[in-house]
Amino acid sequence: MSSVYEQIGGEPAMAAAVELFYRKVLGDERISHFFETVDMERQAAKQKAFLTMVCGGPANYSGKDMREGHRPLVQRGLNETHFNAVAGHLKETLEELGVSAELVGKVMAVAEGARADVLNR
Repeated sequence: MSSVYEQIGGEPAMAAAVELFYRKVLGDERISHFFETVDMERQAAKQKAFLTMVCGGPANYSGKDMREGHRPLVQRGLNETHFNAVAGHLKETLEELGVSAELVGKVMAVAEGARADVLNR
């Protein structure tokens, strides 16, 4: 059986997803302020590598773990509402790109599995 990464469409699909995802995130006043000082090109590359890895593609992610990477944001007020907004944008992005409901569900299950670490619980 092929990986979720392959089923979604591999690298080109992942690149398109990350670009669309960050357009949504940066356009959302509930969460955009968390990215004001972020190098978005670097952030998008890290996000693409992370999503590729968790979807079963080539594991080239070398960023911080979720807990460590998000700790400064939690200190700035990152909470459930913000996590839900980001997860919602991820789901919408995948749906807009024509990813099947089954695969969207698999990706969202991975995202949900990261909630405790992202929120440093």
